[in-house]
Amino acid sequence: MDKTRIRTYVLAGLLVFTLLLYFYFREPSSVGNSVVAADQKFEPLDVREPDLRLDLLEKLHKLKYEGTHRNIFSAIAPPPPAAASAPVHEVQRPVGPMPPPPPPPVQFPGQFFGTEMTPSTGTKLAFFQQGQDVSVIGEGGVIFGNFRLLHIGDDSVTVEEISTGRTTTVPMQTQSDHGPAAAPAPEDDRPNDE
Repeated sequence: MDKTRIRTYVLAGLLVFTLLLYFYFREPSSVGNSVVAADQKFEPLDVREPDLRLDLLEKLHKLKYEGTHRNIFSAIAPPPPAAASAPVHEVQRPVGPMPPPPPPPVQFPGQFFGTEMTPSTGTKLAFFQQGQDVSVIGEGGVIFGNFRLLHIGDDSVTVEEISTGRTTTVPMQTQSDHGPAAAPAPEDDRPNDE
């Protein structure tokens, strides 16, 4: 006999032996031809011929959908619902003279362009410009004749209009807002050598 036939017989024998072991040691299952016994304690529910409720069906037939009707296959939103015409209530106007309008906001005539802390006293000073005039004022000082400096912040000051007692906050103006805030340098009086 040649070696290939011997190998084939040995493999066939091992396969048959493996199958015999598998069927011998496996557990019986309920999947095969086994029959499941019926439960002897089963009792059907006690339902006494329920009548068809025609009144509820009629109520469902009369029900009408009142929501928005939208095509669910379209990405375009439906138009908004028409506004219900609510009864318009007339606004009652007061009888008599009208109250005066509120006063206009306080207008500060100058520009606030910087602060400085004096090292000797530790007080804060604010720099203001009106046209070509530059003023350096501390808190409590009077600016431009009609304004009192109440508080100096890092980037704004609070001033009070003395005549009315109304206050306003003036933000700091930077060079990019309205050009250079410092007074122009004096012109050179030397003649041109050209």
